[in-house]
Amino acid sequence: MERLRHDDPPRLGPYLTLARLDADSTDGGAVPERRYLARTADGERTVLLCAPLPDAAATAAWAMEAELASRLSVPRFLRPASQGSEAGLPWYAVPYTPVLPLPAALAAHGGPLPEDLVRRLGAALAAGLAAAHARGQAHAGVSPAAVLLGAAGPLLGCFGAVRSAAPGGRPGLDPGCLAPELRSGGRPEPLGDVFALGAVLAYAASGHTVPEQSELPPGLRRLLASCLARDPADRPSAPQVLHALSTTGPARTPAPAPAATPAATPAATVLDEQAPPPLPGRVVAALAAQSAELLASELPAAPPARPAPQKVH
Repeated sequence: MERLRHDDPPRLGPYLTLARLDADSTDGGAVPERRYLARTADGERTVLLCAPLPDAAATAAWAMEAELASRLSVPRFLRPASQGSEAGLPWYAVPYTPVLPLPAALAAHGGPLPEDLVRRLGAALAAGLAAAHARGQAHAGVSPAAVLLGAAGPLLGCFGAVRSAAPGGRPGLDPGCLAPELRSGGRPEPLGDVFALGAVLAYAASGHTVPEQSELPPGLRRLLASCLARDPADRPSAPQVLHALSTTGPARTPAPAPAATPAATPAATVLDEQAPPPLPGRVVAALAAQSAELLASELPAAPPARPAPQKVH
């Protein structure tokens, strides 16, 4: 939890903002939206509350992406439960459970995550992306800060960040997560998500989205290199990444997906029946501290609700 800043809204819809989820600046922590821990004035509901950045020039596009995300039922995708607008600022909310953005998890752990955990997290995220890609939908917002770690496993937020960026503007993501075709103005596609997933796993394993090969665990080097290929045709598909990460021992480099073959729903794997990956003790402690601090937070005085516009006769 981070303290609110002077330019943060005290209220969005029925929710009073209590704290920021994200630190102002951390390595790999660029976030394309504002994320708050918030609560209703009666104290009954606590939520993760998201809104576009203060200087966002495409708030309408951001709201459209949030609406699309609310209609998608994809494993591991953060799904808005309610939406609205306050003084022209759109927002969406999801019920609160303790979560840490991936950069905060690395900070709590004191460095990169163990290879086995990186594999398990990557497999969970790849399964979600594979399900979305099978429906012809690219996430277009995968980055370290978009990954939220909790006791139930990882979730992917920041849906559609690239699509909702203002024309010619930056989507607010770590530059290392933008595939070359996106940096040159191309349309978000599933294989761009694979590139971003490779950068996220590189970050989890090394602390950098663009690490040196020597910084990565040997068992992940070939797979991540294939995900980060400059040519999309040389990258594996999300189901192939899932298969490679689900394989014990050294990672296998899957063949690139055939360009003309439509994505298929990924087959079930042993990971589907397993419990979420165990998190390191310091990360668990940070999640517990967040929950305790939030429970102890006092509600600020509720600002007056804006009066409904009156009709002029």
